[in-house]
Amino acid sequence: MLVPFAKPCTSGRLLLKNTALNFLAQFLPLVVGLFAIPKLIGALGVERFGILTLAWAIIGYSSLFDLGLGRALTKVVAERIHCTEQGELGQLIWTGLLMMLMAGALGAAVMIGASSWLIHSVLKVSPQLQSETIKAFQYLALSIPIVILTTGLRGVLEANQLFALVTAVRLPLGILTFAAPWLLLVFSHSLVIIVIGLFLIRWLACIAQFLCVLWKYPVLLHGFRVRISIARLLLGFGGWMTVTNVISPIMSNLDRFLVGAIVSVAAVAYYTTPYEMITKLWLIPFALAGVLFPAFSSLAENPARLTYLLDRGVNYVMLLLFLPTLFIAAFARIGMRLWLGASFAANSALILQLLCLGVFINSISQIPFALIQGIGRPDLTAKLHFAELPLYLGLAYLLIREYGVQGAAVAWLTRAILDGIALCLIATRVLPSSTKPVQRASYRVVVALGFCLVALVLNGWFRTIFVAAVACAFVKVAWSSVLGEGERKVFTSRFKTATMADRAHVSASS
Repeated sequence: MLVPFAKPCTSGRLLLKNTALNFLAQFLPLVVGLFAIPKLIGALGVERFGILTLAWAIIGYSSLFDLGLGRALTKVVAERIHCTEQGELGQLIWTGLLMMLMAGALGAAVMIGASSWLIHSVLKVSPQLQSETIKAFQYLALSIPIVILTTGLRGVLEANQLFALVTAVRLPLGILTFAAPWLLLVFSHSLVIIVIGLFLIRWLACIAQFLCVLWKYPVLLHGFRVRISIARLLLGFGGWMTVTNVISPIMSNLDRFLVGAIVSVAAVAYYTTPYEMITKLWLIPFALAGVLFPAFSSLAENPARLTYLLDRGVNYVMLLLFLPTLFIAAFARIGMRLWLGASFAANSALILQLLCLGVFINSISQIPFALIQGIGRPDLTAKLHFAELPLYLGLAYLLIREYGVQGAAVAWLTRAILDGIALCLIATRVLPSSTKPVQRASYRVVVALGFCLVALVLNGWFRTIFVAAVACAFVKVAWSSVLGEGERKVFTSRFKTATMADRAHVSASS
């Protein structure tokens, strides 16, 4: 298959390399988390750990306050890299960063003011932990401007496809997000001390990211200049992104707050632990979508290339995530029992199985989502999320009230399905040439979910035999029907090269 002409910043080899780097920066922290989370649960207790997971959620989704400026800055820089002077790019970057810092300060003020009300009136925190939790949330609020500013700095580097520099900062930051609370347990079990440690780590990451941007754009040292016209440009794109950035994190985290308010804070741990575990599969689509977004932004006038990247992106996500989803759906209870014990598994295994199906669907949806925003239509995703919010809020409330934490998982899965369908339909509207690839991908997703559901309900050896048979058939079909001829040649040549190198090494050793 002939690939349409691509600019150097969107060449297949560069995008593949950057996707791998982006994945690495998010995968290794997961490994640390697998070891740290059981230690944290044992040392802090279920309720304190539940509060810590809320703190992680606030840090991770503080983009709620960035007014869409992070994504807007990445898009505009990606569009102008090859046609704008360095001085103008410097003004663009400074303007965007200042606006993001101001938005972050506003978010911090809101969080500090709402901390007491949130702890006393919304979350069911036990009386003996309320004072400690309020202080922790207030210190946590001070991290919001830093996190948002770091996001803007990272966006500038991503627009230039400089994911090696991004990884150099993001990797240790991700590891320390899990490792620092674990290490601080030696000195204190206080949530306040843990949050202060996370705050200092975010400061160091922000400074490091800023130095990377200065290396790429030394013109920033020549003066701090802000232009109103650039601010209007960023707000024009970021306005609709603001709707998405406000609503999307709410929908992503609303369930755990509803569980804490309707059931108990202790029950949050039974929901967020499998949630945090399974959503790490997002590492793959987020890594790819994060690389494709600036590529889509720079190819808005090239529908053939856009369609090609969309098709391959969806296929790669499906190829990489189907087998993990199948195995988790089949063996979630066994895995949870080995990891966290029988009691925790009894409360969380079904949640993990339901969420893994939702994450699979949502992961594939990330590629059309990046396409729609990359070609300059964030209004469509914003309107979609605006329509979804009240429906999801009502559904989640009813199901959690009736079925507890399992109801939260069902609501999340339902939203993922409806959201995926809508994004695929929107993608075909904004890019008509993508209709056939989207239809083909939709059929494959339905078949894949059918296999996962069968694996979920089977037991014993029937389940093991079924999973093994499906896995073998999947590998065969993926190789012969999903991968293109050129991609098969690349894998074959790499395998031959590795084999010849091994043989040469053995011959030299003997």
